[in-house]
Amino acid sequence: MLKVFLVHQERNMPLVSVIIPTFNRGWILKEAIDSVLSQTFTDYELIVVDDGSTDNTPDILKSYPQTKLIRQENRGVSAARNKGVKASAGKYLAFLDSDDLWLPGKLEKQVNFFNKNPDANICQTEEIWIRNGTRVNPKKKHLKPSGTIFEKCLGLCLVSPSAVMMTREVFDEAGGFDETLPACEDYDLWLRLTCKYPVYLIEEPLTIKRGGHKDQLSKMPCLDKFRIKSLEKILKRGNLNPQQYEAAVKALEEKCRIYASGCEKRGRYTEARYYRHLPIKFQ
Repeated sequence: MLKVFLVHQERNMPLVSVIIPTFNRGWILKEAIDSVLSQTFTDYELIVVDDGSTDNTPDILKSYPQTKLIRQENRGVSAARNKGVKASAGKYLAFLDSDDLWLPGKLEKQVNFFNKNPDANICQTEEIWIRNGTRVNPKKKHLKPSGTIFEKCLGLCLVSPSAVMMTREVFDEAGGFDETLPACEDYDLWLRLTCKYPVYLIEEPLTIKRGGHKDQLSKMPCLDKFRIKSLEKILKRGNLNPQQYEAAVKALEEKCRIYASGCEKRGRYTEARYYRHLPIKFQ
């Protein structure tokens, strides 16, 4: 690992590429950027992808000449993250949502983890959750596991983009974030990664995850519809072992049942029938 680090240094390439996607988050973006610039680990590049902001985001970014700025038309968070990865040079990728923060030792402790565990490809840190300015405790179902976690990730997303660091190699192998999904794009990527690679947990809260504001994707309605699409995709890929496949089908059945029931309550009977029958294709 030391040899790899030196190769990056000799080529004047950063070891870690930090990517912040943002859209109309001028009211909070500065705090996210400052939390990166305050890191104790300094062998990184910071790439901010402005996804077509119409607020004061461009003015804020002018005060950070040390960042690599990319602007694009509004195409969504997945396209913004993927664009940032394409422009990056680091061996490791670390994503930070523009409403979240890092504590100063976050990058250092993740790099140290990879140095001590050279066969690892993905790790994440514990988080501090803030909702509407108040600290809250995650429920038991949200507690992060460590290691082989594919089956535990089927029910809900247990990997946070802002807490994760991964090798570029596995990100590219997985195909990046699905730009056709307006939400649950992280759930979709973690399914593709965790079915093959362990995700290790650093049991220290080094990421501050902030929520409760109106523009969060997690507030979008019908999220289970996008999770169902992700499950359908992973089942069609054909790279799950029998145990993983069976667990994914059960998760699909449960989510389709819940979503179809919601459609029926709202009089969307054709849509409900589709989702009632969808799991049969995979049995």
